[in-house]
Parts: sequence; C-alpha cells; structure tokens
Amino acid sequence: MKLDKGSDLVRLLQLASPALPVGAFSYSQGLEAAVEAGLVRDRASALNWIDDLLEYSLGRMEAPVLLRLIDSWRSKNFAAVKHWNDLFLASRETAELRAETVQMGFSLARLLSQLDGIDSDALTYVNELGEIAYPAAFACVVASWNLPPAAALSAYLWSWAENQVVAALKIVPLGQTDGQRMLLAVGDRLTAIVERASALGDDDIGAFTPRLALLSSRHETQYSRLFRS
Repeated sequence: MKLDKGSDLVRLLQLASPALPVGAFSYSQGLEAAVEAGLVRDRASALNWIDDLLEYSLGRMEAPVLLRLIDSWRSKNFAAVKHWNDLFLASRETAELRAETVQMGFSLARLLSQLDGIDSDALTYVNELGEIAYPAAFACVVASWNLPPAAALSAYLWSWAENQVVAALKIVPLGQTDGQRMLLAVGDRLTAIVERASALGDDDIGAFTPRLALLSSRHETQYSRLFRS
C-alpha cells in the first residue's frame, strides 16, 4: 500500500475528509437503530458494531467492488463499471441504505465536473450512467487521479469508520477519548481488511448482515432520530 508520491497522500486525505461535500455526516447506517434497540450502549458495543460491519459487510462487498470499479474506470471498461455499480445498488437491502449510496454518489458525481484532473471520457459516462452508487463515483476520482487502489480503499474505509465513530459519539453517547480509542482500534484492522478484500475472487464477493438489514428497516419508521439512515 505504498504511495508513489507525496501528492497521492494529499489527494487521499482530501477524498477521506469529512469536508468532502457528499453528506456522509447525515447517515449512521443502522447504528442509530441499534442504539434505540439497546444493542449498542457503550464504547465496547459500539466498537463491536463497527468492527462487525467492517468485517462482514464492507470488507466482503463494498471493498472488493470498489477495487473492481477503480480498475474498470482506469481501463475505460464502462460495461464493467455499469455491472459493478448495478450489483452494488442491488446489494443494498433497505430503501434507506440504497437512498444513502445514491444520494452520496450523486453529490460526488456532481462535484466531479468541477474538480481538476477528472478523465473527460469518464465524466461523459458518469452522466450517462443514471443512478450512481457512492463507491462508483469515488472510484472514478481515484482512477482519474491515478491513486494506488489499496491506499484508496484504506482511505475509503477510514472515512466510513470515522463517520460511524462520530455518529456513536452523538447518539450512544460517548466522550471524545472513547472516540479516539475506537479509531485507534479500527485503524489497526484496516490493513488486514484491505488485503483480504484484494484477494477475493468475483464469486466470493457478498455480504451477509441480516441484523443490519432489520435495524435499517426499523430505522425507516423510528419515532425520534438524528440521522437519515
């Protein structure tokens, strides 16, 4: 996961930054419903929730799909881009989770035309794609900026984990020190998750997280909530 040049790190930090205007801060991905159900109630249970989603959801579906999308954008294999984009959209098990990735993908896709260095053919296809999942839009930027795929995946997963931790601070609630301890623990796992995702074959891609699907469905009608999913 070596960076070729210092500017690669800066670009990756930009993509992983909470300042990226895609609205990630407004989603908890089922965490808020897990708190409501009493499944997440302290730092240990919050960390367990985040670890499980990294292991059984993102690491086995979102991460390998993102790597394939990066490769597809780089080779300008737009049929493959559509295949992996559609597969990821179909994998979203609830209306909230699907709406989340479409909204974030749309926001990042709209930003692409205003960023320097985005491949013009890719921009044209983004506009033709219709609904674009967030991993597909993220991969388009990574490919256009020629960033290392494994490092880009680490940045993507870190951004997701950081957002989950911030959500936990608000709704469990937890203190800032708890948040930093959780991020340290999550950070220690990312390299292994990236390596495992990189080694998965196409037929091995797939997540199984029924509790997330159930809690996300409950969140759609939850009486009081701070987050959109």
